[in-house]
Amino acid sequence: MKKTFPWSRRQALTIAAALAACTLGGAHAQSAWPGTQPIKLVVPFTAGSGTDIVARLVAEKLGPALGTSVIVDNRPGAGGTLGAAIAAKAPADGYTLLVHSAGHLVNPWIYKGLSYDTLKDFTGVTPMASLPNVLVTAPSHFTDVKDLVAKAKAKPGGLNYGSAGNGSATHMNAEVFRLAAGVDAQHVPFRGTPEAMTEVMAGRVDWFFAPMVSALPLIKSGKLKALAVGTAGRSSALPDAPTTVEAGVPGSAYLFWVGLFAPARTPQPVVDRLQAEVAKIMVSPELKERLEKLGAEPFTMPSAQFNKFIADETAKAQQVVKAAAIKVD
Repeated sequence: MKKTFPWSRRQALTIAAALAACTLGGAHAQSAWPGTQPIKLVVPFTAGSGTDIVARLVAEKLGPALGTSVIVDNRPGAGGTLGAAIAAKAPADGYTLLVHSAGHLVNPWIYKGLSYDTLKDFTGVTPMASLPNVLVTAPSHFTDVKDLVAKAKAKPGGLNYGSAGNGSATHMNAEVFRLAAGVDAQHVPFRGTPEAMTEVMAGRVDWFFAPMVSALPLIKSGKLKALAVGTAGRSSALPDAPTTVEAGVPGSAYLFWVGLFAPARTPQPVVDRLQAEVAKIMVSPELKERLEKLGAEPFTMPSAQFNKFIADETAKAQQVVKAAAIKVD
């Protein structure tokens, strides 16, 4: 009995050739990323913020490195959660990325009903820079950190400290310091850093962990006094300022950083290429010099290490939020 086949030999060969072409075309499309299609960096804060400044410095160099244009798309609001939600829902093709800060890991614990999962809906590409906060006061308010702590302990609840909003890096740094120092003081949240610094200069707010990039000009002009930096190591921008740990408050170090994220399921070759290019940019002499003028420093690591760092820091953020009873008003 003669066997019959659903396809002729010619049809089978035609289909096989078509499948092979599709496979090669797909591989070529992936290897050709990004081609000429522009890449968008979603920044969930306003233009001029520390996160935005770092994003723009990187975008300026990343475009030529990849042979395409890289644009910054500011989507501020709700502590960075609005922009993060936009990036989380974007196609995982390497053309829409998120530049966020350490606050990205705090938001799950203070905002209810987020439309995205911080750990599941993003993959970390690389941190880019660390931006130290500096403990500032009015020039004649305190002599040093020990004086601040002593006066706060002598008058529980009688002193106050400002922040750029509940859950912000300035707030988290202040709470880590306050808990480590064992002092009771009143938190005064403001709409942003400029408002908080104005009140500190006027003496109506006792202290504030200000972003170095914002506080440095006022410190140099004598309008603010720098008592210490909040990081584990000293800042090259203020080499004479001790860390809060050096100043007598162990366990008070806080790292504020800005990093690059991609939607989950972004192809690993794309993530790896982005990580490699950004790392080269951040350690280039030009970028290091520009960051140093802002009081910032390069901070990079491989994607796998960054994702481990994200998981660990998210757990730490939860502990601080719980211990300090941080809530969004």
